[in-house]
Amino acid sequence: MSNVASGEMLIAAPARWEEACFSIPAIRAISASGLKVGVLCPEAQRGLWDTVPEFAIVGYAPKSKPRGIAAQIAGNWQASIAWAPGIEAEAFEKAKILRRIGPDVAALKKLLTHSVAIEAPSGAPPHRVQFYLGIAEKLGVVTAKPEYFASVQLAVTTDERAVMLSPDSDFGANYEWPLERWIEVAKELVSNELKITVAGIPGGRNVGKALAAAMEKPLTFVEVYPLPAHLELFAAQSAVIAADSSLPHLAAHAGATCLTLFGPNDPNWKRPLGRQHQVIRRHVECAPCLLEKCPLDLRCQKDLSVEKVLSILFEK
Repeated sequence: MSNVASGEMLIAAPARWEEACFSIPAIRAISASGLKVGVLCPEAQRGLWDTVPEFAIVGYAPKSKPRGIAAQIAGNWQASIAWAPGIEAEAFEKAKILRRIGPDVAALKKLLTHSVAIEAPSGAPPHRVQFYLGIAEKLGVVTAKPEYFASVQLAVTTDERAVMLSPDSDFGANYEWPLERWIEVAKELVSNELKITVAGIPGGRNVGKALAAAMEKPLTFVEVYPLPAHLELFAAQSAVIAADSSLPHLAAHAGATCLTLFGPNDPNWKRPLGRQHQVIRRHVECAPCLLEKCPLDLRCQKDLSVEKVLSILFEK
């Protein structure tokens, strides 16, 4: 979809892939309220947003500056939402959009005309989707409709024998399960005559490439970067077994059933959207720590057994 000339509400796309996926139900709800909605996103994200036909896309080029984006959108939008500080929020302010909405946080507030108070949760943090829904609800938007959370419908037939393994994490090496465990899982799946595709993504230790090469009969290996270009591949899988990374969130958006291996992250906060997905983790006393580097022995990954992963897969 090409850039649009005008509309009523221009909404900034979150920069991180998982956050972009978490924002979609709220943006769908805002669009369903009757507003003509656009999403402002970097061109690298367009492949994701183009799958959601409810709103128009306004893309900006790599290395764009707020002033350049402002010139692109000035005079065309009546209101905007920025979820966080960043280039989009600065562009909205420079474009002099009349009603600039966002959460009431210090680094963003100076760029807004209308700040939305966000209540600090008591107890365990809620899923991140609630942050976006909460802002929409403060605007009077009804968000509790199942269709806002639905995966997209791609013109792809799911192969019930196809399973994708995604051992890499763009969140860092501590989010990756050991290679030898992935090899055991792959051998079991091959013995069950399943069609295995190994996905590789940048940011970790290239576990995917090592896994594909380590098998007696090398597995199909696909470098799934950029991620949105492979949504149809994800949708064709009967299951995606993945390290905690951006990939399972986009795979869930595409309609795949995901089994995500969590280590230092908190699945209550950041699991892929959808009740059909499974979280696989080993409960240890130090997790979730949310740390990039483990100060101990990475027991949240090392104590997660192959048997647990396989049992959940075959019960699916």
